[in-house]
Amino acid sequence: MTAAESPGERALALARELAPKLAERAAAHDQGGRFPEADFADLRAAGLFGLMVPERLGGFGASFTEYTRVASALARGAGSTALIFNMHASVTGALAQTPDDLVRLLGAPRSSFEARDKALEAAAGGALYGVAMSERGSGSRLSQTTTAYRRTDSGYRITGSKAFVSGAGHVDAYLVTAREADAEEPQVSYFLVPAGEGIRVEETWDSLGMRATGSQDVHFDLEVGSEALLGGVEGLTLMIAEAMPQWLVASYSAVYAGVARAAVDAAAEHLGRRGLGRLPAARARLGRADAMAAAAELVVAETAARIDSAPGDPETNQWVWRAKLTAGDTAVQVASSLLEAAGASASRRGHTLERLYRDARCGALQPATSDVCADWLGVAALGEDPDHDAAVPRW
Repeated sequence: MTAAESPGERALALARELAPKLAERAAAHDQGGRFPEADFADLRAAGLFGLMVPERLGGFGASFTEYTRVASALARGAGSTALIFNMHASVTGALAQTPDDLVRLLGAPRSSFEARDKALEAAAGGALYGVAMSERGSGSRLSQTTTAYRRTDSGYRITGSKAFVSGAGHVDAYLVTAREADAEEPQVSYFLVPAGEGIRVEETWDSLGMRATGSQDVHFDLEVGSEALLGGVEGLTLMIAEAMPQWLVASYSAVYAGVARAAVDAAAEHLGRRGLGRLPAARARLGRADAMAAAAELVVAETAARIDSAPGDPETNQWVWRAKLTAGDTAVQVASSLLEAAGASASRRGHTLERLYRDARCGALQPATSDVCADWLGVAALGEDPDHDAAVPRW
């Protein structure tokens, strides 16, 4: 790192260096629907697992803006790899960037900060984290969580099943959402659960796109120590999700903005190589796609800047939902249009645009879906509270 180069700039340079390697492997990983082990070996060696970890704990100390730039750069290489990385960054980012004063106000003991720093140091040292939040039948609606925990003499007993767990079987620990088993009200908590005995991965993943994420079902039946409760306080999950939803919503937007840009890159290469760039209709589609991708990138950048300067503000949270809606819809619109511009040859299985189209199609489907984001924004536009005034609870 040069004297003028910040840790965030160094991380972005590393991501850009790795992106071509990720792109070379992406087709094979997609075809086999397998976890991209080589990609994550490279990310670990580059120290990027510590992207969100404060410098005092051995990481890059990245801001949300710096995260979005790195995630988008990785997605230009391989969308699935960037999406798994996003899940890891969501865990480390939430741990690192939830304000200490807020956590103290909610009653966090000193031991919870020690446990947090230990988890962050492990990430900087190469530990990979996954997110086990969604469940069959309820998706990512946290208030509908059925995975349960019960207090024990030494900690907590966690029992339940999760779906869409990216990197399942390859991560070192899972961020698990669980509700107090016998509570009348939905008191949902976060636990950082180490991989090991009592965790069973069920290989269910065979998806249209993002096939290399290995987002399997995972079943939990194990006991964890008291240090596994993040924040050291039960019932924080819903409060934090409503107050600062950036890691649950906006972080995806950086990945799909990168996928949209990758589609523009791939289409330009294909059209140029096959001489289709001489056709005005094909050029026009490419030009519109470039403009749409740039617009999505600007929305993501504006959102990230607001998250960095005013996390949790109502206006910031509006941008969080705008970013996810814009990036998810833009990715599929861009990829679909460019696939048509490229012609039937690009629709063959294994063509870069064919894979990118399938990956892009997933952006609007991942939580929060485009319809959910649009509804949230519509409720806000009507002057109501999107988190509480909708007929169905948002979380």
